Amino acid sequence: MIEIKKVGLTELDDAAILFNAYRVFYEKTSDIPSAKDFLKERIQKEESVIYGAYEGDKMVGFTQLFPLFSSTRMKRLWLLNDLFVQPSSRGKGISIHLIDAAKELCRQTNACSLCLETGQDNVIGNQLYPRAGFELDEEYNHYEWTTV
Repeated sequence: MIEIKKVGLTELDDAAILFNAYRVFYEKTSDIPSAKDFLKERIQKEESVIYGAYEGDKMVGFTQLFPLFSSTRMKRLWLLNDLFVQPSSRGKGISIHLIDAAKELCRQTNACSLCLETGQDNVIGNQLYPRAGFELDEEYNHYEWTTV
């Protein structure tokens, strides 16, 4: 059975290990202490909401959401920025449970939408997100300016 819980400081060590694995998946250098510091700061400053997926007492997946705002709709929206399930726990519907928790957060905060982006080469994600009710927006170009 899968249980979804909001992650707080008491779950920080488990979340940091998964967050580090997520970053390594995206070809970043492993750095658990910095991952822990990053998540701790987000939690303490209430800059994100993190949900953990548990099989028994073990966290096997997580999602992290960041608040944004829509000026035209004059409402909050949530960015589903991170979603990760340990490879050994994939194929059990855990991602859907995490997405459902994110959708519930949107309802509870009266947000107008839940948005995300993923690479065109992310085969699993590009199959998962439409199944979870997301619609691909092909109308707008995505631009980004970075400092690094």
